[in-house]
Amino acid sequence: MKMPGQAHEPFVLTDAMLRSLDKPGPRYTSYPTADRFVEAFGAVEYRQALRQRAQGAVVGGAPPLSVYVHIPFCESLCYYCACNKVITRHHDRARPYLDDLRTEVGLHVAELGRGQAVSQLHFGGGSPTFLSDAELDELMVLLRESFHLAPGAEIGIEVDPRTASTERLRYLASLGFNRISFGVQDFDSAVQQAVHRIQPYEMVRDLVAEARALRFESINTDLIYGLPKQTPESFARTVAQVSELRPHRIALYSYAHLPQRFKPQRRILSIDLPHPEKRIRMLESAIAGFLAHGYVYIGMDHFALPDDALAVAKRQGRLHRNFQGYSTQPDCDLIGLGVSSIGRVGATYSQNAKTLQEYHDALALGEFPIVRGLALTRDDLVRRAVIMALMCQGRVEYEAIELSHLVHMREVFAAEFERLAPLQELGLVDVDDHAIEVTPLGWFFVRAVAMVFDRHLQADQVRERFSRII
Repeated sequence: MKMPGQAHEPFVLTDAMLRSLDKPGPRYTSYPTADRFVEAFGAVEYRQALRQRAQGAVVGGAPPLSVYVHIPFCESLCYYCACNKVITRHHDRARPYLDDLRTEVGLHVAELGRGQAVSQLHFGGGSPTFLSDAELDELMVLLRESFHLAPGAEIGIEVDPRTASTERLRYLASLGFNRISFGVQDFDSAVQQAVHRIQPYEMVRDLVAEARALRFESINTDLIYGLPKQTPESFARTVAQVSELRPHRIALYSYAHLPQRFKPQRRILSIDLPHPEKRIRMLESAIAGFLAHGYVYIGMDHFALPDDALAVAKRQGRLHRNFQGYSTQPDCDLIGLGVSSIGRVGATYSQNAKTLQEYHDALALGEFPIVRGLALTRDDLVRRAVIMALMCQGRVEYEAIELSHLVHMREVFAAEFERLAPLQELGLVDVDDHAIEVTPLGWFFVRAVAMVFDRHLQADQVRERFSRII
């Protein structure tokens, strides 16, 4: 088989290979993963990390920030959803939340100073379009007054097609949003009914056409395979329909069925879920379908048109991965605003309170609403570099890691090299005296390769908290 991104050829997956790889594993939007955050890291530690950044900016300048704003509200429950959300049709609940966001932004300005450069701003949820036009305008004014949106900054928003209109998109463009993501998941009516998310193809088609007419720099669509009632044939039709829409980017996620953790998923019957072998056929067919329509396979869960910035970054070796997935943005500090948001400042991760009440109570006391986080160790930083190189470039050059972190790869990761041997036998990786390289087949299972270097995962082997690789 040729490299993903080139002409696609079929490959053979044996039952033994499927059984050995069909296990839970992280998506590695960070390392260590968020489940490793501890309550010992709280508001005090977060404030200290911000002050260290501010002091560094005085000495030698600080790189631009990335800012994420979480809007948790949704009018309707999607049964598959594992996001932090509040289901309500009462739009007046947004008012106190916006007031809390204003307080949280003010706390950051007090530590970092007003006018910090921001190169990436993203609204996620929930459904950010739950907010009215006036509320979105108010929030954007607040952010522009508090931060400096750098020229050419990526300003993106996630849109539920059921809560949008062509007029709404025009207003979003007028507010400065230049990137937009539509949650599609699947166009098959039986699947939509099974997950309680009805949105006809024509609805999404018209919105994508309007977004293109408005010259959004990037239009993304999200898809999920492995949903109830899906078949390889039905999902192939969705892949063809999405390809016809020609979004700049496509995110293709594997459904993580974790009903013990996410109560809404208990409404999904396990008997309706496709067998792992059919799931991988959906993935294989989707990749083949998107490649045939001219998309570049970025890796794991992302595709892009050849001239999209993500595809260009992949070709130039500038691809990165953060809490929103693959990105063109270099590693930079991330300020997470809103309930449950995750941030990264220096060598620390942090997460806000997950409930509206906890979030509000902390802010009412003038405290950052941080409830857990992590200060990374030297070992964490080395492993993060290795895992992100695998996830983004598909290749780890020993010399690059050794020079950056002053370690000897073969010595520090002796046990990991032994654990790579079975994956090498399966044809997922090539290992030589200079590098570890993910093979074309290995791109389908790159999470399994990265997991080898996850010290926390190898230590406890408790993986039920993650989605399955296949």
